[in-house]
Amino acid sequence: AAMARSVAGWLGGCLLVSALGMVPPPENVRMNSVNFKNILQWEPPAFPRKNLTFTAEYLSYRKFQEVCKNTAATECDFSVLSKYGDHILRVRAEFADEHSDWVKITFCPVDDTIIGPPRVQIEPLADSLHLRFLAPHIEGEPETWTMKNIYNSWAYNVQCWKNGTDEKFQVTSQYDFEVFKDLEPWTTYCIQVQGFLPDRNKTGRWSEPVCAQTTEDETTPSWMVALMLIGSVFAVFLALVGCFALLWGIYKKTKDTFSSGTSLPQHLKEFLGHPHHNTLLFLSFPLSDESEVFDKLSVVTEDSEGSKRDPGDRCSLGAPSEPGLSELCSKDETQSAGQRV
Repeated sequence: AAMARSVAGWLGGCLLVSALGMVPPPENVRMNSVNFKNILQWEPPAFPRKNLTFTAEYLSYRKFQEVCKNTAATECDFSVLSKYGDHILRVRAEFADEHSDWVKITFCPVDDTIIGPPRVQIEPLADSLHLRFLAPHIEGEPETWTMKNIYNSWAYNVQCWKNGTDEKFQVTSQYDFEVFKDLEPWTTYCIQVQGFLPDRNKTGRWSEPVCAQTTEDETTPSWMVALMLIGSVFAVFLALVGCFALLWGIYKKTKDTFSSGTSLPQHLKEFLGHPHHNTLLFLSFPLSDESEVFDKLSVVTEDSEGSKRDPGDRCSLGAPSEPGLSELCSKDETQSAGQRV
């Protein structure tokens, strides 16, 4: 049936060209847009002659701008269009100096573009899977600019199933990560993700399945944690008892040593018994750079036979060291001579 329609269209085109000399327009004109990569596509019309070309344009400020001119391809890239607003696009077929009528379509990128599949990263951890999602990249934009930045609402539909089974469970995540817990250990699970716009009720394409195997739960049981805690407390208690016993032994040994007959001198005991005297004693010593001050010291010796000797003998023992002593001796001699006269 399809072949019959194609043959009928081709024959009709031939009759139209031969009768009117007109070129038939392109067929099945459509926009294929994914993540704002906008590709206008069409099919060539039934035409008996080859070498057909096409021109595609879009309306900008009441004037059409050519994007593809006289191209033999059956598609044209319109990714230059603004992401917002409605755009009018048109395409026609051309042969020599003849051309077909324009075929127009209306396209709104933000509404009509298809949300591509997100990327998924899986990290198995014990009996759980930790997932990270990366929103689709926008065509012609920096790497950090994704589809998530365009729409006010964004979420991920995530479905998970055990590999080899058809039973799936699905969750919706508002964030770029999700955790599936309490899974069977040493079991392979598969994940698929799609972008979802809650305010528009619009879903994107599912990603390719990504599978990973869980491992055994390595979480330490609570009873083992309690046992380790009790053991640590007991070890600390034994260490404290050992330190106390060591200090007590040192104290007893020191006490026995000083009480075994060897005693300190009394003045040393008094000195140690009043430690504040040590500070006073230290402060009482003059500093090395202070000047030394001495008092005169006179020594008087008592001679038992001095009364029997002549007072003059005291002066004859040697030269007096002081003038005052010589005068005293001379005075005594004068008095003695006067008494003898």
